[in-house]
Order: sequence, then structure tokens, then C-alpha cells
Amino acid sequence: MNLLNRPSPKAALAAIWLALNIAGCAVVGPDYIPPEIQSPAAWNSTPAQGLSAPAANPRMLAEWWKTFNDPVLSDLIERAVAGNSDIKEAKTRIREARARRGITEAQDFPKIDGSGSVTTRRSNSSESRLYSVGFDAGWEMDIFGGIIRSIAAAEADIESEQENLRDVLVSLLAETALNYIEVRTYQSRLEVAEANLAAQMETYRLTQARYKAGLGDELAVQQARYNLEQTRSRIPTLNTGLESAKNRIAVLLGKYPGSVHEELKAHKPIPVTRSEIAAGIPADILRRRPDIRRAERNLAAQTARIGVAMADLYPKLTLNGSLGLDSMSSGSLFSGDSLGHSFGPRISWPIFDAGAIRQNIEVQYALSEQAIIKYESAVLNALEEVENALTVYAEEQNRRRSLSEGTRAAQQASVLAENKYAAGLTDFNNVLEAQRSLLNLQDQMAESSGNIIADLVRLYEALGGGWSEQVGFRASTQPALLK
Repeated sequence: MNLLNRPSPKAALAAIWLALNIAGCAVVGPDYIPPEIQSPAAWNSTPAQGLSAPAANPRMLAEWWKTFNDPVLSDLIERAVAGNSDIKEAKTRIREARARRGITEAQDFPKIDGSGSVTTRRSNSSESRLYSVGFDAGWEMDIFGGIIRSIAAAEADIESEQENLRDVLVSLLAETALNYIEVRTYQSRLEVAEANLAAQMETYRLTQARYKAGLGDELAVQQARYNLEQTRSRIPTLNTGLESAKNRIAVLLGKYPGSVHEELKAHKPIPVTRSEIAAGIPADILRRRPDIRRAERNLAAQTARIGVAMADLYPKLTLNGSLGLDSMSSGSLFSGDSLGHSFGPRISWPIFDAGAIRQNIEVQYALSEQAIIKYESAVLNALEEVENALTVYAEEQNRRRSLSEGTRAAQQASVLAENKYAAGLTDFNNVLEAQRSLLNLQDQMAESSGNIIADLVRLYEALGGGWSEQVGFRASTQPALLK
């Protein structure tokens, strides 16, 4: 409702003075208090070899892939950060959030509109024109802090998107490394299969020679042949897995499938690390994991939106003013007689809305409770991932030790069986069984070697490795990434 069309200067100043005094002490809605969650004092899993409990070194954790001392891996990771589509999308989300904050901040400033018109009127045989030029200004004063809360929510949204970018970065680094390790693991398994294929080919030729010399039977020849072909049949499957891993790396780099095949063509060993990993304590995860930090920022934003909704319950004061020129001729438009102006405050207050405002406040409180639940869930999921990663890493090391012992025994058994068969002291079944066992154990050994490094990468990912507030991506790339 309009209280005054042309108020006296004293009345206008009084209204402004009252509004400013109210605005200084009436920001409604709850103030945000970061949640406190009691995390376990230590990890439940038994630390694996190479792990320790002290707090992780920020630089080592931020650049964990460098502990493998593999230039190819480091190069792929840097190219992934530069070209990955998910990273690019996350950066545009930050730009969007910043632009939305700018829109929100604009609400706290006066708005000025300019207008101009020429109106022609005809009546019987006469015609007249009205020339108008004017400016309208309005300023809604943030008496109860609705705009302040909106800006706070927008700022928290920006920080949430920054944490989302870091979360995408953490996942990207891990996925790039995992696929690279998969490439090297498949190459190692192919070498095992090809070496066994060559050895079994010699055995096949031996059985043929003995058969032709009348020292063996055709059964041994056929057994050696199907054993040979069974080993050969492994190679296409391994090649398929190798090609898929290479294609996945190319896509992670933002390139077409097949783009990295040539540079990954040469067989190289599975990366290893000799660095001791400081897993830290569970409380470190709450500060380090970007997904937890993002959930906390979402909670902060939603808390501020409660205040935005509550501000709608209270009156709004708008200062309006206009300045215009009206004339019947263009020549006299800018004369003093054409000038007109108005100024005055306007107060609006919702009297009846069928409870819509209060229901909206209830909606915002419910969304805030959901944000708290999501934050708590993010914490629990993060702790679970680390516990599982610690267990898997430790148990795979135990598995590899057993496979190593078994492989050595199988190698000796294979040599003994072949020597005895060549001397006619045993039948071919012992050779066949020894060769099969050796191939299976060597293949599992190569696979386990890759699994250990892959499990270590997953542990780094679970710990939130790949970024740091103190140490950027290569100390210079990551801060630019977050701009």
C-alpha cells in the first residue's frame, strides 16, 4: 500500500532513518554453526606394510602419483587434468555459481530504468504528440537481512562447487592411474602367457619327437597340444582388456579412443613405490575429503536460505523516485517547465497468503535437515571407504606373498616333471599338471602385483589425495584450475 505520493523531505528522511536503524539489528534466520562429528580415534583395520598412522605429508598426498617415479604416469595425469571433460564442466559450474552470486548481490543496489516515448493522438481533424523522457529509481532496503542471507547462500554455493571440482580432480587422478596400472598389468600377464606358450611349444615338440621315435604315445602329443592351445586362448582376452584400458585413458585425457596406443605400445613393468604412506587418523578425513567439504558447504548454504524464507514474513521498505520530462513539442522537451519528479518510500507487508510463506520456511528447514543427513552420510561413507581400502591393501599383500611362494614351488615342480618325462621316469600327466599350475600361479602373481598398486591408488583416493590447500597440483597448476 502507498502511504504517500509526495511526502515532505522530513517524512522521507525519517522513514530512511528508521529503516537503517532496523536493518542494523534485524537479520532474521539461524546463524550457521559448522556441525561437529566425533570420529573414531584410530582406524579399525590393521595397517599394512608401508602404512603408518601419523598425519599424512600434505605434499606427498597432494602429488601421490609421483611416489611411483613413473614419468609416463605423471605425464598422463597432467594431460588428464588439462583435457578431461568432467574437469571442464566442473569449472563452468564454478563460473555459474559466481555469476549467480553477482545476480544476488545486485539486489542490494538501487535499480534505475530509463524510458522515452512519443505518443500520437488523433481526434477528428486534430493531431497532437506527447514527448516523454524519464528515469525511475527504486531501492529495496534489506531491513531483515533477506538479501544478506541470499548472498551468504550464494557464497557457500561457490565454495561447494570448488569442492566439487576438487572431488572430480581426486577421482580423475585415481581413475587415470588405475587404468594405467591396468595397462601395465595386462602387459605383464601377456608376457607370462607368451613365455608359457613358448615353453609349452617346446614340450609339444618333445612329445612329437618321442612319439616318432617310439618312446611315447599319441596321447601325450594330444595332451601337449590342447595344453598349448588353452594357453594360446588366453592371449586374445588379455589383448581385449589391454585395448579397453588404453581407450579409457584416451577418453580421460579428452582424446579420441586410440590416441594413446602408440605411446603405451612398449611393455613396461607395473609401477612400484617404496615410500611409506602416512594414512593419518579418521579425523583427518573430515578436513581433507572434498566430498565431505562439499556436503558441509551445502549445509551452510541451506541454513542461509532459511533466513531468506523468514525475511518474507516481515515488511519490505522500498524507496522510489522518478524524474521525467513531458512536452507537447520536441523543441520544448528540455525546458524547465517540462520537468517533473516524485520521491517517496513504499512499505509492503504480506497480510494473507494462506500460509505459503510459513510453509516455505518449513520447506527450507526440512531441506536443512536433509543437508545434515547427507553430511553425516558423506562422513560415514568416507570412513568406510578408507577402512575397506586399508583392509584390501593389507590382504592383497598377504595374498601376493603366498602366490610368490607357490610360484617358486611350481617352477621347480615343472622343471622336475619335464626332466623326468624326458628321461622316461614319469608319464606326461605330471608335466601337464605342473605346466598348468605354473601358468595359473604366474598369471595370478602378475595380477596381484597390479592389484597391490591399484589398491594403493584407491587408498590415496579414499584419503582425499590429489589436492591440498597448502600444495597445489604441481604447486602452480591447481590454483589456476580453481580460478
